Amino acid sequence: MNAEDELTAAQAALAGEHACVYGYGVVGAHLSDDAETAARALQAHRDRRDDLAALIRAGGGEPEASAPTYELPQPVTDAASASKLAVLMETRLAALYADLVGAAQSGELREFAAQALVAASVARGRWGGEPVAFPGLSGRPGTPGTQASPTPQTPSDTETPESPQ
Repeated sequence: MNAEDELTAAQAALAGEHACVYGYGVVGAHLSDDAETAARALQAHRDRRDDLAALIRAGGGEPEASAPTYELPQPVTDAASASKLAVLMETRLAALYADLVGAAQSGELREFAAQALVAASVARGRWGGEPVAFPGLSGRPGTPGTQASPTPQTPSDTETPESPQ
């Protein structure tokens, strides 16, 4: 691994945090009993997003901005589907942080990524996800049947809806 791999992995994790900030806004809107839990999760992802952006800047990179809009990987219509989205987001975010742990050149970035990986795994369980032996290694982006969540859309994406995969 080199500095370019580190920056690529850090930007991917940052994109995941951007997606989670968007996604938890949707999750919280569909939860009456767990709205406070969703609000705390949203704030945690905002804080991690900001901290990761600062680490990227400290390493000489320019943090990528969030996408203008996102496509959810599944419809969210009630509390059950909102919780399912939260589990999916945390699972996929854990994979991005696992990649960053492996790519990080600095101890500070590696420690941050490892702590974020643990936080995503714990949050996944809090939302009802089944425990996994190696968080971040299951449900990985690029695995058949998975895609980053929520998916950023470019303006051209919003003109023609994507077909379900």
